Amino acid sequence: MAPLVRRSWAPRGKTPLLHQRTRHHKKVSAIAALTVSPKRHRVGLYFSLIPDANIDSILVQIFLQELLRHIQNPIILIWDRLNAHRSVQLQSWIARRHGLSCEFLPSYAPDLNPVENVWSYLKQNPLANFAASDIDELFHAAIRATQQISERPDLLRSFVTKVPLFLRLR
Repeated sequence: MAPLVRRSWAPRGKTPLLHQRTRHHKKVSAIAALTVSPKRHRVGLYFSLIPDANIDSILVQIFLQELLRHIQNPIILIWDRLNAHRSVQLQSWIARRHGLSCEFLPSYAPDLNPVENVWSYLKQNPLANFAASDIDELFHAAIRATQQISERPDLLRSFVTKVPLFLRLR
């Protein structure tokens, strides 16, 4: 729960202090999908934040089930090689879903994953210098910040266009 410290401004001689609790290894895990409409007109962000847990294939499957409830078009998942994404259980579940397929990015290629741009922006901007006192405060701040990002189509579009893939937006 240590804050990501960025440069800040303060009056001369008044060093800003970030108070934090130490020796806490609690975290908020995140899973997200940046969606691009078939005609490339709309970009959307769907996300789920889970306090103090690791993303596993069960949580990925639950996330995908929710995603399928919101998106009616066929979906091509382009994702990294997280073990949960490659699990036999999840891959067999995907294979049974009509209109759902997946393609994997090369090994360790965060620069090709537009969702990594979302998390980087979240940590570097709205949550920079934020020192949560407990996991609940961090969880709620992360939800608020991610919802604000999801309401900015121009910002979402920039996350996709920054990636050197074939996803060209209009």
